[in-house]
Amino acid sequence: MYKEYHVYIVECSDKSYYTGVTNSVERRVWEHNNDKNTNHYTYSRRTVILKFVETYEDINDAIAREKQIKRWNRKKKEALIRQMYEELPDIARGRKEYMNKKFFK
Repeated sequence: MYKEYHVYIVECSDKSYYTGVTNSVERRVWEHNNDKNTNHYTYSRRTVILKFVETYEDINDAIAREKQIKRWNRKKKEALIRQMYEELPDIARGRKEYMNKKFFK
């Protein structure tokens, strides 16, 4: 039986990003916007909007990617969301010419 797992990023109403992993993106975004648990990060930051999804066959790969993205700074997440993959290494190194671009402001 084939399964898919998705790493996703949602943007919250306060402009913060939340990264997670799920087997149903549609259901999970609905939960973020409708869940009754006040302890969840997105509860007080509704409405959330889906910004990014990657799909994996192996749950372990998806979890590893989720953990990786969660460690990233905002600028690197924004480059990923915009699919500017070539910029990721420079952002990670903190090169000034990339960090100071108007694109990121």
